[in-house]
Amino acid sequence: MTTAKRYDNYINGEWLAGADYSANINPSELSDTIGDYAKADLGQVHAAIDAARAAFPAYSTSGIQARHDSLDKVGTEILARREELGTLLAREEGKTLPEAIGEVTRAGNIFKFFAGECLRLSGDYVPSVRPGVNVEVTREALGVVGLITPWNFPIAIPAWKIAPALAYGNCVVLKPADLVPGCAWALAEIISRAGFPAGVFNLVMGSGRVVGDALVQSPKVDGISFTGSVGVGRQIAVSCVSRQAKVQLEMGGKNPQIILDDADLKQAVELSVQSAFYSTGQRCTASSRLIVTAGIHDQFVEAMAERMKSIKVGHALKSGTDIGPVVSQAQLEQDMKYIDIGQSEGARLVSGGGLVTCDTEGYFLAPTLFADSEASMRISREEIFGPVANIVRVADYDAALAMANDTEFGLSAGIATTSLKYANHFKRHSQAGMVMVNLPTAGVDYHVPFGGRKGSSYGSREQGRYAQEFYTVVKTSYIGS
Repeated sequence: MTTAKRYDNYINGEWLAGADYSANINPSELSDTIGDYAKADLGQVHAAIDAARAAFPAYSTSGIQARHDSLDKVGTEILARREELGTLLAREEGKTLPEAIGEVTRAGNIFKFFAGECLRLSGDYVPSVRPGVNVEVTREALGVVGLITPWNFPIAIPAWKIAPALAYGNCVVLKPADLVPGCAWALAEIISRAGFPAGVFNLVMGSGRVVGDALVQSPKVDGISFTGSVGVGRQIAVSCVSRQAKVQLEMGGKNPQIILDDADLKQAVELSVQSAFYSTGQRCTASSRLIVTAGIHDQFVEAMAERMKSIKVGHALKSGTDIGPVVSQAQLEQDMKYIDIGQSEGARLVSGGGLVTCDTEGYFLAPTLFADSEASMRISREEIFGPVANIVRVADYDAALAMANDTEFGLSAGIATTSLKYANHFKRHSQAGMVMVNLPTAGVDYHVPFGGRKGSSYGSREQGRYAQEFYTVVKTSYIGS
């Protein structure tokens, strides 16, 4: 029997064995073990934090050209290896290979973007209201940041946290999701050769209860950026605020996709399929609420059912696969639970609802669509995080807008319409951080802000130039003549 390769933590410029190891299993092929990945103990977490703290004074005042060069080197290598890294991502998380390569490409572009941001650091120089006095407003690095990332985007989300943190002069301790450490380890290995001083970047893999809690509670960590569940995010917020650490949270979504009577039916169906089911529905921006006005409702339901017949579920690495497996047994059980809930609540099962048999043993679930749903049903209000969506009929645009906003979340929202009037009204009145007009709710650019409102997000936005709001602090200096 072949022993799986071991992958260690990266602390203070060295690869260190973990206190224990866990197997990283391919959800498309349960007999395929990607490797055994280190699980840190508290001692290693604190060692990583101490290394970052020791490296911060020199790195935060280092030259911007060196930061640019290192970040650019990371981005260049990621892009050069996009097919190799995409294959790794598809194996460990279950995205189809084209989607996985796309995510890797995005990660490379993110590092390239923030390499440029190193050279675009700016501030303000303004006169004081007092004669003979001038004022400088500048930004400085926050300090040591703990980055806690989820399993559904195992290279893109670490990239969009790490790259700005390093660009603005912070030192990093990354804790990736315990379920999918492979891409984070590969990214850390690239970063380890990019020229950053020891301690500037650290990778500490392991459980949230050990690694995550230690990062959140440490007085030596100046900020936490977290993407994950609502419950964990709220606990992190309480812990950080209690010790006055900066906190940034990206959490859940129950994203609405409105289809109006005047929508292009074919376009509306395609963007709804993309929103609800691609990436196996495992995106915080996915839409599992399809809100359809009465005049187009029956046609839309029929067209969706027909379109879903052509969706191919299968091994993530197999050519022609549209939707790969659910990421884990636990997530599959959650998805099946909500399918049972939908049926027990009285929603009509239009398509899917069961497991799919493939050539390999994996967590394959048919994309599932309900109709005749009510806004009060649990499947209409709770985040499922799988390939499960439901259609709710409404009378008109006003009712659709009200229903779209009737949620504790506010990440992404979409509308399908040929009316400029309704499109413009929806952009202004949707209570979401990101609004999509005739586009899927899932799918965002790397150079513009990402984030939501209400229960979906807390703190400043991620990505693009807006990332500086979290990773820097503002200093105002007065200069007398």
